[in-house]
Amino acid sequence: MSENKTDRRQFLERSARAGLAAVAATSAGIWLWSRSEHPHKTLSSAQVRSYAVKLPESVPEMAILTNGSPEQLVTEAVKAMGGMSRFISRGDVVVLKPNIGWDRVPQQAANTNPEVVRRVVELCFDAGAKKVIVTDVSCNDPRRCFQRSGIAAAAASAGATVLLPEERKFRDYRLNGELLSVWPIYTPIVETDKIINLPIVKHHNLSRVTMGMKNWYGILGGRRNQLHQNIDMSVADLATFIRPTLTILDAYRVLVSNGPQGGNLDDVRTMKTIAAGTDPVAVDAFGATLLGVSAEQLPYLTIARERGLGRTDFEQMRVERIDLGQDAPV
Repeated sequence: MSENKTDRRQFLERSARAGLAAVAATSAGIWLWSRSEHPHKTLSSAQVRSYAVKLPESVPEMAILTNGSPEQLVTEAVKAMGGMSRFISRGDVVVLKPNIGWDRVPQQAANTNPEVVRRVVELCFDAGAKKVIVTDVSCNDPRRCFQRSGIAAAAASAGATVLLPEERKFRDYRLNGELLSVWPIYTPIVETDKIINLPIVKHHNLSRVTMGMKNWYGILGGRRNQLHQNIDMSVADLATFIRPTLTILDAYRVLVSNGPQGGNLDDVRTMKTIAAGTDPVAVDAFGATLLGVSAEQLPYLTIARERGLGRTDFEQMRVERIDLGQDAPV
């Protein structure tokens, strides 16, 4: 009887959050597209933004799950990492950073799978998070990206606060990177307690593959396309600046060519894979193998490894592989 009461209470709490989040998302959209003046941006001093948590050595450094639904794969990947409560504390404000860059539907695999986002929101609330924010700085029209990707609806239905980018919330930061010296950063992403990076694995016409480290382009304002002239260094600089609590890599549907925007369903392969890990370099190194690319072929991974940001030899790390197969929980 007590379990039923608990389940009902959690359901009512989630439903209430979902209603408030939907109103917030709608209001944000109206604000974003009606406002014409913005306050002057201020300059913030350089500071590495680390949201990492210390874990015991008994916990895997990465969990790789295959052959289940997106919800099943995320649930079991986080469980294999020790559960979301190892990463999220009661009362935390948590930012989820999916890839919502493109005006594409989920089947085109240009954005993070919305069901992956929904499940991570739920797990964060179950772990005691006070607030879960889902946001990104889109490449295409943000309203269309958030809507057509299915992420806005999925996140709001789980109670998350969905934020469309607002120019007044960018602030110049000194990153002191080799390429990125001073750049406008979207403050709702970096002013929080915990960050979970939710990238999708995709082909990229310049960097070959785009995954977790490249996903940090979505915290930048300004003319970030200029950074493509030295994309590997800019990706490494961003990874030096921001260290996530957890990276959950979406490889359920993978865009294997004509990325990062895609559009042709013939370029998409269903791989039914999710990887979760605390080493963002290792997670990217694994993700690259899904597209037949080794870590040595990605200069930004080499730079990141040399800076001490993580390891590329993920096979030598504590990795738990689970194939749910026909035994996937229902």
